[in-house]
Amino acid sequence: MSKVLWNYLLLIPALFSVVLSSAAIAGEAETKEPTQQAVPKIQDIAPTAITPGSALDALAKPPKSQKDSNNSLAQVTSVSELSDVQPTDWAFQALQSLVERYGVIAGYPDGTFKGNRSLSRYEFAAGLNAALNRLNELIATNTGELVRREDVATLQKLQEQFAPELATLRGRVDNLETRQAEVEANQFSTTTKLVGDATFVVADTFGDRANNTSADDTKDETQTFLGYRARLNFQTSFTGRDQLTTLITGGSTIANLTSSTGTAMSRFTFDSDGRQGSYLSQLTYRFPLGKNITVWIGPRALQPATFTPTLNAPVGGINGATSRFAAFNPTVYRPGFDGAGAALAYKFSDQLQLNLGYIGTDSQVNQPNGTGNGFFNANNAALVQLTLSPTRRLDVGLTYVRKYYGTATGFNITGGTGSTFARNPFEQNSTTTNNFGLQFNWRASNTLTLGGWFGYTIANRENGPDDSATIINTALTIGFPDLFKKGNIGGVIVGVPPKVTSSDYRTRPGAPVREDPDTSLHLEAFYTHRINDNITITPDFFVITAPEHNDNNDPIWVGSLRTTFTF
Repeated sequence: MSKVLWNYLLLIPALFSVVLSSAAIAGEAETKEPTQQAVPKIQDIAPTAITPGSALDALAKPPKSQKDSNNSLAQVTSVSELSDVQPTDWAFQALQSLVERYGVIAGYPDGTFKGNRSLSRYEFAAGLNAALNRLNELIATNTGELVRREDVATLQKLQEQFAPELATLRGRVDNLETRQAEVEANQFSTTTKLVGDATFVVADTFGDRANNTSADDTKDETQTFLGYRARLNFQTSFTGRDQLTTLITGGSTIANLTSSTGTAMSRFTFDSDGRQGSYLSQLTYRFPLGKNITVWIGPRALQPATFTPTLNAPVGGINGATSRFAAFNPTVYRPGFDGAGAALAYKFSDQLQLNLGYIGTDSQVNQPNGTGNGFFNANNAALVQLTLSPTRRLDVGLTYVRKYYGTATGFNITGGTGSTFARNPFEQNSTTTNNFGLQFNWRASNTLTLGGWFGYTIANRENGPDDSATIINTALTIGFPDLFKKGNIGGVIVGVPPKVTSSDYRTRPGAPVREDPDTSLHLEAFYTHRINDNITITPDFFVITAPEHNDNNDPIWVGSLRTTFTF
């Protein structure tokens, strides 16, 4: 009996040391493992600069809680049951002994051991308890001789060998607990995370002002200017899987260049919308419904780019190109009004997803048969998109959007891009559009992406004569992630802004049809240099040939230097 008791006393600290040493080794293995850049999937593509979230991010399954993981552990009786433990592993013999001789090792339901993951304090306590219980069983059944002196010597040797790692782990745990207490004492909210960004822009344009009239007013009126925009994004979660987005924007002073250059083709994606002071620019709520469905609702700025993959990373987004046209397919993802409504995404699999959405505005509008207002009678858009991902590196989007605009509501059907004729093919007469989009994004490698889109629009006048117009736009984008330095982004965009290719509409009898005679090209290049995790600087330059799709207009050059602060 004295021999059994002696082995018991020796084995308790030794086992305690082994478990702790395993935790230290696992933690060190994780920290030393080289970080690999994740290949973007559909859910990794950022939609727009409107919200940092992604439309498909919401469909990713959240990790199980620690409690769930512990409850799902299952006892194994042979090391061969652990599929990720090989005889060549350095800890194989130790695991084999603990499993087959002492029966104190548990695996996961999928038959893995996950030896490189960090060990929590709860898991350590559970493992130690199992080991002590097993020892009690051995003593009670008088089989203490199974605990051999060489085992104790080995454990003591391991304890001495990994003493520095154990001390390091203890220091990290103590430091983590201190930092956790500090965060809890100063936390902004238990449910809300605050993120924000501030954008400074220095810009100017060069070249004569576009002019579709006979008047001689082609002088470029743009002066070099410094503008800014600041946003505070309150991201609130009530369940851990949902998110309420409340976006506050400070009054932007970044100029809308349409007036000074004579064309909306020169606009920035972040320019001023005319509102002054601070205002609520977005209020939306996203939540899961079952396993594969994500739902969005919102009374403010529930734009298609918020709930639908735009497939334009890394060229689009807050660190991408500065021009409004280069952000994404404008006739599909820009409704031309603020937007309130509902949307959902259904993920059939990692290769197929369906997005549906309806948004409208409650502004007073004139209907063809009288005056009306309300969610379904005002300007509105209904969208459906099928996103295909045949491989991890290729995404293709097929999109249809039907939009309606009431008479004299100040609308434009291309979201503030393209020519005057494309934005308002029938001037301010009530208009319905059927918009078709094909988008793709191919991550050819970790440092090269190819993307682009083609948009085809059929517009119909809803009051007066039965006029129609056809509008197209297209672009090819080339992105260079990690160009020259990890975290930097370079990009080139070549495209044709929205253009009226055919039309029946005339402003008056005998006048020419409202149709663009020529073709403009949008050529843009940018480079985003990351100073650190919170500051980027982006020089950007683009040129519009034959502005307003009119060869009589000289090219317009737009240069900008953007600095973005994120926090």
